Amino acid sequence: MYRHLALYRRSWPRLLELAYWPVLQMIVWGFVTAYLAGLQNNYASVAAGILLGGVLLWEVAIRSQMGFAISFLEEIWSRNLGHVFVSPLRPRELIAALVGMSMLRMFAGVIPAIILAFFLYGFGLWRMGPVLVLLFAALMIMGWAVALGVTALILRHGAGAEPLAWSVLFGLTPFAAVFYPVSILPAWLQPVAWIIPAAHVFEGMREALLHGTIAWGHLGAAFALDALWLAVMTWVFLRQLEGARVRGALLNIGE
Repeated sequence: MYRHLALYRRSWPRLLELAYWPVLQMIVWGFVTAYLAGLQNNYASVAAGILLGGVLLWEVAIRSQMGFAISFLEEIWSRNLGHVFVSPLRPRELIAALVGMSMLRMFAGVIPAIILAFFLYGFGLWRMGPVLVLLFAALMIMGWAVALGVTALILRHGAGAEPLAWSVLFGLTPFAAVFYPVSILPAWLQPVAWIIPAAHVFEGMREALLHGTIAWGHLGAAFALDALWLAVMTWVFLRQLEGARVRGALLNIGE
């Protein structure tokens, strides 16, 4: 972790990049929600809050996944992966460090966006109450699980799989019920949505914003799916890491 934190100590462009996309997303969608809130409709302001809440919470999953994956990719880009594994670092310690960096990068990117959303649009994500902590946790764990799958693909396929670090969660957005309930999806797609932890998180978010209640069923399902995803992806990552060691790929990955 210190190796990565040292990169940010005197590099303002790296620090700026952490908050750039979350803040930009919040500003763009904030203008959309401001427009909706100004319509002569009793439900417009509620819909505006749900949209902006969805944007901010989805950034938690995206930044968690990208923070994990990019920290791993930086080892590849700097040709440092071989040196890391020459050290007595255990794979589980590597995963723990990447999770730690993911959390730091996520908070550095999302918290400024949440604060600006309050000052620019009067929307406080904390209005959902303490359940917000559970929603954050469920989305972070999902982000780590997806990132483990992405890094496993990079270990197996090299540089060809690197673009997935930026794109894979965006591909899940239509099925994660970020901006609309699962019931809006076609009937044959709804079972797909229900196996994605984020779909349960956003159903719970809408319950909290609309009715002020905690959807414990959705929260329980989200954490259960998170545990399953994380266990499977950790197993896949460790298998691919061992395979890369056997093939000697750790020294030339990304070439």
